[in-house]
Formats: sequence, structure tokens, C-alpha cells
Amino acid sequence: MGTATDNSCLSCGACCAFYRASFYWAETDAATPEGVPVDMTEKVNDFRVAMRGTSGPQPRCLALLGFVGNKVSCSIYLRRPSVCRDFCASWENGQPHQRCDQARAAWSLTLLLPGQWDSPGDIPKAA
Repeated sequence: MGTATDNSCLSCGACCAFYRASFYWAETDAATPEGVPVDMTEKVNDFRVAMRGTSGPQPRCLALLGFVGNKVSCSIYLRRPSVCRDFCASWENGQPHQRCDQARAAWSLTLLLPGQWDSPGDIPKAA
């Protein structure tokens, strides 16, 4: 089994700098204690908000710290929205994930391989 330092997501961050992260407004701390900080979001419509920085032509989530493809972390990891919690890296659950692959390719990062995960849900091994 890999270790926390082997987690490919911690050296990636491509999804956080490629997709708009939109979600139901009630996931913010305006409605849910310990929710996503509302000041880190922007209104999409009457029901949805997005993480600041993810709606423009060159998206990058305001909560993303570090350098994509090198070393990254989320400044609100424990309070991140469901869209982020539900995003799976390729092979994390034993199958490829097209959106992960697309984000990694856009940043010229190599795609994750099945052998980088011991079993579904495990932390990936270093490539």
C-alpha cells in the first residue's frame, strides 16, 4: 500500500485548475456550519455557487495552494464542496476517470496508471 506522501493528487492539482467547481449554495457556511467559506465562492445562479477562480477562461481554484504538477494542497480540504469530494482520480476506484485524464493532459501531466493504486480507495503509489 502507498503512503500519504505517494498520493498522486498531492503532486497534481490539475482538476482544480481546469474545471469550474460549482455546487449547491447550501454547502457554504452561510447555511451549513463548517461548510465551504462563502467568501471563497461566487454566485452562478439562484441555486448554485462556484469556487472563486474556477469560472474564467484560465480556471484555478482560490483554495488551491502550490504549483500544478509539482506540489499542491487545498487550503479548505476538510471544508471542500461535494463536487471536489466526489471527484475521483483515474484508477482510484479500479477504473479510468475521463475527467481526471483530461485535466492532467491539459497540464501536460502523464496519465495515472492502474498499477499506481493497490486496490480501490487506496492511496496511489509513486509512478
